[in-house]
Amino acid sequence: MASLASCSSCAITGGNSSDNRWSMASLRSALPPLSLRFPKKAAAFQPKPNPNTNSKLLLRSFTGLAPLQPFLFPNSSPEFTSFGYCFTTIDNGGRVFAMRHGRRVPKLNRPPDQRKALIRGLTTQLLKHGRIKTTRARASAVRKYIDKMITLAKDGSLHKRRQALGFIYEKQIVHALFAEVPERYGERNGGYTRIIRTLPRRGDNAPMAYIELV
Repeated sequence: MASLASCSSCAITGGNSSDNRWSMASLRSALPPLSLRFPKKAAAFQPKPNPNTNSKLLLRSFTGLAPLQPFLFPNSSPEFTSFGYCFTTIDNGGRVFAMRHGRRVPKLNRPPDQRKALIRGLTTQLLKHGRIKTTRARASAVRKYIDKMITLAKDGSLHKRRQALGFIYEKQIVHALFAEVPERYGERNGGYTRIIRTLPRRGDNAPMAYIELV
């Protein structure tokens, strides 16, 4: 015990009373040998040595939420002294959001009033031109509203016509829609639109697509 205490005092002082830093070589010689375990991918992480100290970082003893012998490596990098080191980092290039179970409304980065106006405008332009180019998210969001307008036109009643007039911006398109839909889509039950993917948009690389009437 006396020899161990003397070795411990030598390890702390490092052989010099004016220097109170740890001497790793003397400390490791005084302690009993340890069986250290290492993670499988420990070689991928390179520790950053501290230039202000002369001690060398020999090994990293970290396999769980806390190091096995943290006092052996007082100058180790913070990435090896935090609990996040033992977990695998997954980076797929996207942001992480909270889960929304049962999400039914695509937000389209718009508040509700602007989102409704955007969808109404896209519906009006698609029924007017038959084919438009927009982002994939907007094309997927506007598809069900196109199907709903065509379903209202297939019914042909005055009440359905007024519902379509309240949604589509141009009145002439509504009257033309109610006149042509029964003959064009009379035998088709749903699936009135088609989405064709195209090249991303220049500038922000947004995924684009064509949406057209079948």
